[in-house]
Amino acid sequence: VTALSPGSAEGSSPEEDYKVSCLLLVFVAVSLPLLAADPMSLYNPELDGYNNNLHCLAKAIVQVSAALFTVHNKNIETHLKEFLLVSRALS
Repeated sequence: VTALSPGSAEGSSPEEDYKVSCLLLVFVAVSLPLLAADPMSLYNPELDGYNNNLHCLAKAIVQVSAALFTVHNKNIETHLKEFLLVSRALS
């Protein structure tokens, strides 16, 4: 979280950083249907997971969102609900 804290990026304002954080979640939401259609997105029982590590994506989204919106003192739950709405609308 320290690397994400305000002031770590030179020349950017906290408002710009917050907008980039929101846009990152939109980018991930837009990418989900593409990832789901990827032929590597098939469950592999030998690996007990997906060949492209898609099974790790949910935890990564939650962890990165928590870090980004904690730094900006925003409500993480609200942003994750918005993420689900955007993801659902795009699929």
